Amino acid sequence: MQDLPLTAPDGPLARRLRSALRGEVLFDSFSRGRYSTDASIYQIMPVGVVVPRDAEDVRIALEIAREFRVPLLPRGAGTSQCGQTVGAALVIDHTKHLDDILEFDPEGRRVVVQPGIVLDRLNKFLRPHGLQFPVDVSTASRATIGGMTGNNSCGSRSLRYGNMVHNVRAIDALLADGERIRFAPGEQGGSRRARALFDALGALYAREAAEIDARFPKVQRRVGGYNLDCLHPEGNPAHLLVGSEGTLAYFERIELALAPIPRNRVLGVCHFPRFRDAMSSTQYIVQLDPTAVELVDRTMIELAREIAAFRDTVAQFLKGEPDAVLLVEFAGDDRREQLARLARLGELMSDLGFHAAGVPITDDALQKEVWEVRQ
Repeated sequence: MQDLPLTAPDGPLARRLRSALRGEVLFDSFSRGRYSTDASIYQIMPVGVVVPRDAEDVRIALEIAREFRVPLLPRGAGTSQCGQTVGAALVIDHTKHLDDILEFDPEGRRVVVQPGIVLDRLNKFLRPHGLQFPVDVSTASRATIGGMTGNNSCGSRSLRYGNMVHNVRAIDALLADGERIRFAPGEQGGSRRARALFDALGALYAREAAEIDARFPKVQRRVGGYNLDCLHPEGNPAHLLVGSEGTLAYFERIELALAPIPRNRVLGVCHFPRFRDAMSSTQYIVQLDPTAVELVDRTMIELAREIAAFRDTVAQFLKGEPDAVLLVEFAGDDRREQLARLARLGELMSDLGFHAAGVPITDDALQKEVWEVRQ
């Protein structure tokens, strides 16, 4: 009898996984087809899918994948638009069971979570404590912390809070050989394998420091490639894993830095007759220290007007037929200070030649509705 392929529902890989795991093992064509796509234009059929019941399932699945020489692909919600969650690999979907909050320290403003927890659910838990995880991606209702960490996601308010790499404190990870290692500041000890790894990373940075400094762009939203610049002696080794798209390790536990929720927010909607006017104006707007500056172009405006749920909101903040608008948010505890910044934004718009081109929004409910349109 001819050997069945690895992708077969009754093939050797599927049988081995089913015999060893407590979670679901999906090798049927329909399931593989569902996991072959994400929010991108790409479509690649996976070898199979594992929905682990617990962290031990992941460890065993990794061991079996290594035995069969099959790549392993951790997957979050599939909201990325560049195809990071599709591939000819054994997909690990941690969104169903590995979604717990493991530790919470409100005084220290830190939380430890499993990779499958959704951002909105985490922030719902934090809100009564006056805290938030501030990397507010537009897909917050479904994006997972594991996926955001792998992607080094940014949010609307990255001007104030930075990317994921600026907000991840530590990662407990599984390497391809099954070794569990904690990536965190001051964690260069541990097992012999861990010490060897951190020594090698330190040597890599020492050897290439000049090249890294010369070649890595000095921009805030740098999300491409490995964060080799974070390997300096005072750096955090966890930041090497952030943005690695699951190619370096599987994230079992992720420790996050939290931020207080501002007491007051105000929003200015700046209108521009041309797209390039909006883009060129941001260099001046950021000097006012906004929390967010987000672009809404003509295409998004027209799409929002076509959606009944957004039509009334759009009519409240949009004047005329701009080619683009910028949503400029100011936030902090002192409301008078935020209102003064909003007034300065209006003055700046006039100085730039865009007279009466701003719509100030101070009502909290309307601000929320405007951001929902943007999302």
